[in-house]
Amino acid sequence: LYEVDARLRPSGAAGMLVTTADAFADYQQNEAWTWEHQALVRARVVYGDPELQARFDAIRRDILTTPREGEKLQTEVREMREKMRAHLGNKHHDRFDIKADAGGITDIEFITQYLVLRYASDKPKLTRWSDNVRILELLAQNDIMDEAEARALTHAYTTLRDALHHLALQEQPGNVAPEAFSQEREQVSASWQKWLMA
Repeated sequence: LYEVDARLRPSGAAGMLVTTADAFADYQQNEAWTWEHQALVRARVVYGDPELQARFDAIRRDILTTPREGEKLQTEVREMREKMRAHLGNKHHDRFDIKADAGGITDIEFITQYLVLRYASDKPKLTRWSDNVRILELLAQNDIMDEAEARALTHAYTTLRDALHHLALQEQPGNVAPEAFSQEREQVSASWQKWLMA
């Protein structure tokens, strides 16, 4: 159903594979890195006990609505993305990696995660959904991002995601000609500059 990277858990490879809700909450409140809170923006329960789901949702909401210092958060999110680019950067310099390259899917995800973490303390409704499309809608509805930009990023995200899925179904790598998706990439790059470089 879902591919799971077990290294991405509280305390990494040294941490327990399964933890209690209280231990998870304590870790998120006292030890988690910003990138772990970014991941929490996208986290959701897919199946299980309704009580446990309610507890997880409450922990998630509490963490995401924690007030944060905007400039520090911006720097941490931007630096994490730069580390990812350096570590996971496109090995095909003559191609555009739809997910990982600048202007791609991961940049859109980081923009939405940053904005939820930055503004959810004042606008807790931003924590309602975990998917990028509905988060972008909420950002526009809550006057954080203008509607035209939210629509353009949604279009870019769905276009890039659909192309990536299409390539995956054909068992093809997720990279395309360097001129592909130039309009979408320009929009994503402009939004990246606006929100994470300003």
